[in-house]
Amino acid sequence: MLFNSIQFLIFLPIVFLLYWFVFSKKLKLQNFFLLIASYFFYGCWDWRFLFLILFSSLVDFSVGIGLSKCEQKSRRKLLLFISVFVNLGFLAIFKYFNFFIENFMSLVFFLGFKINDPVFLQLILPVGISFYTFQTLSYTIDVYKKQIQPTTDLIGFLAFVSFFPQLVAGPIERAANLLPQFEKERYFSYENAVTGLRHILWGFVKKMVIADNCAVYVNEIFGQYETLNGSTLLLGAIFFSFQIYGDFSGYSDIAIGVAKLFGFDLMKNFNYPYFSRNIAEFWKRWHISLSTWFRDYVYIPLGGNRKGFRRQVINTMIIFLVSGFWHGANWTFIVWGLLNAVYFIPSLLKKRSSATEIVAKGKLLPSLKEFFQMVSTYLLTVLAWIIFRSDSVPDAVKYIRGIFNRTLFERPTVLSYKTIGFVLIFILLEWVQRESDSPFDFKFSRSNRMIRWGLYYIAIIVIVAYGGIQQEFIYFQF
Repeated sequence: MLFNSIQFLIFLPIVFLLYWFVFSKKLKLQNFFLLIASYFFYGCWDWRFLFLILFSSLVDFSVGIGLSKCEQKSRRKLLLFISVFVNLGFLAIFKYFNFFIENFMSLVFFLGFKINDPVFLQLILPVGISFYTFQTLSYTIDVYKKQIQPTTDLIGFLAFVSFFPQLVAGPIERAANLLPQFEKERYFSYENAVTGLRHILWGFVKKMVIADNCAVYVNEIFGQYETLNGSTLLLGAIFFSFQIYGDFSGYSDIAIGVAKLFGFDLMKNFNYPYFSRNIAEFWKRWHISLSTWFRDYVYIPLGGNRKGFRRQVINTMIIFLVSGFWHGANWTFIVWGLLNAVYFIPSLLKKRSSATEIVAKGKLLPSLKEFFQMVSTYLLTVLAWIIFRSDSVPDAVKYIRGIFNRTLFERPTVLSYKTIGFVLIFILLEWVQRESDSPFDFKFSRSNRMIRWGLYYIAIIVIVAYGGIQQEFIYFQF
């Protein structure tokens, strides 16, 4: 069930009304209803994978209970290993098995050998498996480290794992933040609901007006890149950068907004990343839930920056390599991750941490230095996105070569002034509102209801009139 579908627009108000007006008297009943609604939401893709998420959840719940009753170090490690093995094992089978077989076959062929009838699995990738796997792992790892207490509420835990607003594409919530919210009474808040609806509306603008319109031209340009001139290829790469940003951050905004309607607070997943002044800052603003997950559960356990510069560089390379591989079983994602590591390493030489303060805070325009920093960071990111979007590494190399020639200064052969206009307006709105949580939160509209509602109606009209052809969310494939 897609957020941008008629089915979801029917599903959401029904669940909302039942949640607050029928099942709100008892917390356990409310959680049970959320669990049923979430499983129904997930089952709309493929009901068979409900057994997978249920089994994974039961394993982690049992491991948590086991860790609470055990102080023996070796046994605690065994319990943690079971959780890691089951979760990453499912991920490896469904997402990476065929990738490893294909590359093993290529190596064998390169060495002059041949294997008849190699084994490949005809598997469908379960939607959201990369997201809920990391979410449940955060629970067992935190319980193992004694940073949180294990829950004994099975229904609450199952609802935490399967919570439908963020189940299939994040944000990847930490158990320490989201799980306690299932264990306390929730009361309807009009202010929270209004804030949630703003997030939802802006998420739909990002997805349907920006991402879906860009997607049409991205698919066309990347699909026939060998026949197009350099300026068209550059435009296609720029369109993709806004497609993936509008698509993924739009999903996160809708997820955060829907969660607020039900009394939950999810973490912010994007923070105006294309206004970053360097790559280190970009990764503090892009897919924040994943970046911080790798930092806390991989980078710091590896030693972080505590064991010298050389080890810090190695740990950084590992993080970006794993991050690339997390995105998919293709060498393009691995190369994309390693390229971002190369971008990131110069920031390790700086004694001070990269800026996280909002660029040009309190000012209308950035300084000349900040402007060039943002533009250069964005262009480096676009270059990496080409590799991310390409079908193979050779395709990415050819695409990039196609940009850097004399045809770069010709008129693009695939051009959409409407889409360019939407992107420019989108950039302007984000820039003006970069110090706010919502682009609809203009200072001049806070005390004027007519202006606020006027902005909402304009957004709805733009979505209905100019929403692109319906596309699946990009990160569903991960």
